[in-house]
Amino acid sequence: MALDSARMQILVPIDGSDCSFRALEFAADMAPRYDASLHVVHVTDSRNDATEDIVERARDVLDTHEVEDDPAVHTDVSLDFRPSNRIGKDVLTLVEEEGYDHVVMGHHGSGAVERAILGSVTETVMDAKRVPVTVIP
Repeated sequence: MALDSARMQILVPIDGSDCSFRALEFAADMAPRYDASLHVVHVTDSRNDATEDIVERARDVLDTHEVEDDPAVHTDVSLDFRPSNRIGKDVLTLVEEEGYDHVVMGHHGSGAVERAILGSVTETVMDAKRVPVTVIP
């Protein structure tokens, strides 16, 4: 995907959760205010019916907000015990490779035990401090 370097580029990673779709709604409202381009990605270990449902739901949000983008699916077969750390790294790789200026992400607000075991994609991206991140609960 070739990004327009003259416009702000916003990336919205989605995982199918309600908070990720709240982040997408927020970003769809935000993008026109900044004359920004909005790009949506879903990171998964395999493309299946659930993936297609997530992509279709994202298309519906984009269509409602008249945003011209087709949600992308990034497949990473190396997702393992701590998939959120891997997904966070995949998001950061996309930020660097594609030149995104801003990331808008949802956050589940999980507890300390869940974060210690599973990690958090949002925390991985924020902790890297490579790009501004807006977190939507």
